[in-house]
Amino acid sequence: MVRYKGRKKKDFKDYYAVAFYNLENLFDTFDDMHTADEDFLPESDRKWTLKRYHKKLRKLGYTIAQIGAKSTGKSPIFVGLAEVENEQVVDDLLQSKFLRNLSYDYVHYDSPDERGIDTAFIYDTNFFKLDHSEIFSLELFNDDGSRDHTRDILYVNGQLDEETIHILVNHWPSRREGQEESDPKRLIASNKLIEIIGSIVDDDANAKILIMGDFNDDPQCKSVKQLVHYHDLYNPMESLMSYHRGSLNHKFKWNLFDQILFSTNFFEYSPGKFSFSRADIFDRQFLKQFKGKYKGNPFRTYVGKKYKGGYSDHFPVYLLLKKSS
Repeated sequence: MVRYKGRKKKDFKDYYAVAFYNLENLFDTFDDMHTADEDFLPESDRKWTLKRYHKKLRKLGYTIAQIGAKSTGKSPIFVGLAEVENEQVVDDLLQSKFLRNLSYDYVHYDSPDERGIDTAFIYDTNFFKLDHSEIFSLELFNDDGSRDHTRDILYVNGQLDEETIHILVNHWPSRREGQEESDPKRLIASNKLIEIIGSIVDDDANAKILIMGDFNDDPQCKSVKQLVHYHDLYNPMESLMSYHRGSLNHKFKWNLFDQILFSTNFFEYSPGKFSFSRADIFDRQFLKQFKGKYKGNPFRTYVGKKYKGGYSDHFPVYLLLKKSS
């Protein structure tokens, strides 16, 4: 019998990881005339070369393959992704060294985001069978009345070992213009998500729903709190939030913008159904800056225009689900 860290392989068979990962500017090396991708080209100040691109793909692929593996004995059954430039980079990621021999497929749509970054969804076809996918746009406007084009909300549903699961992948508006100034935009995103969840529940009152993403807000922020309030969701990330740990670090302060919430029927146990086991931040040592004043922070690909050769400025987050026998 194959063993993993002293445990028999059969001990893992009922546990499955699902995850979310912001990949920090996963751009290809080609100029897209329709998006502002000029910072990530070989001739740019960042010198984003094919060699650096493939190195990042390899590192991200290794990370994804490891999420939850100590507890499940296998790679995640599906992962929501943020900050991918296009379909090609998702395909290249799945063809990278540590993922190419796994049975992943993907869902991707181009979004209207000015920088050309999108959300995506990868899934193991051995466990998840895709039934439907679509995107929902956010109607956001700047102070001058112009349209603020941002990432769409990606909706996927399918059969997780013959149990219907609904997944919503998010990457809400950033805080680049300041938290208070950008709060209304994230509330609009939150309200749109509430509307989408309401439609799902109207069709099936017992729908099992997972909401994941980079919300650019912490669990205690209004935009996230109201999701829990309006649709009786549970946010396990609330208990993970601390001064010493998070999914990203800005000016020596931890935030937990990356979260996975779920409908409370994931607490119900019945034969052949999936239930919630635990949640965690995947912040293994290899993903961290190993020295200097930023020791312990996410090991980034770039800091400003300076190439560091790391993974991402975010740690992944994940849930463990258990299938009852």
